[in-house]
Amino acid sequence: MILFCTRAGLVTESLIHALEREFPWVVVEQVERLEDACAGFAHPVALILVDAAMLKAAEAALAELSVLHPQALVAAMELNDRNPACSFSDIFGSRFVRSVLPMNLRLDLWLSVVRLMLRGGEYFPPGLMHSYALKVQGEAPLSASATQAPVVPDRKAIAELTPRELQILEMVSRGLQNKTIAAAFRLSEHTVKIHLHNIISKLGAHNRTEAAARFRDLQENMSRG
Repeated sequence: MILFCTRAGLVTESLIHALEREFPWVVVEQVERLEDACAGFAHPVALILVDAAMLKAAEAALAELSVLHPQALVAAMELNDRNPACSFSDIFGSRFVRSVLPMNLRLDLWLSVVRLMLRGGEYFPPGLMHSYALKVQGEAPLSASATQAPVVPDRKAIAELTPRELQILEMVSRGLQNKTIAAAFRLSEHTVKIHLHNIISKLGAHNRTEAAARFRDLQENMSRG
């Protein structure tokens, strides 16, 4: 079952019909309040698609939703991946969201992303990643003054990390161990170690502690800026 938790009008009837034609074995339900998502349904929920504008409220309901729908992958729906309603830190700092579904994709591409999610895959749109890369690198429009302050090297390195590497680095920065991280992402500890090796190499750090410290420093700089 696919469960939409959205404002009225974000998901059209034609979009729901397209889902039902593409995945005839899947039941589609839609609720407009998070309270209504915190309920039992006749079919097990495989995918919860949450309006990005409701993401913070969804985080507050995480515990209840996890108990009621333990097998569900959760994705945030963004109207426009190049002008997202949620910040990058909101999405990748979330204990709830594992993917982002842009609502401005061509229908066939949109259905392909939904198919990926139904199979347990994760998706983060290139437009969203590009927007964040520009932000953390401090890039300015071509018309900006050449006297603009240079980009901090650590920001460039952070921007080169993959979405999964960023997720793992964020969890390391919170002091979580490999075993916990592996369980959260349904990975083996060996895979987490490989990701950490790549993270440390890309950041030019000596160990996980230094990599985590650089990440925390960057977060603090961004929050002040």
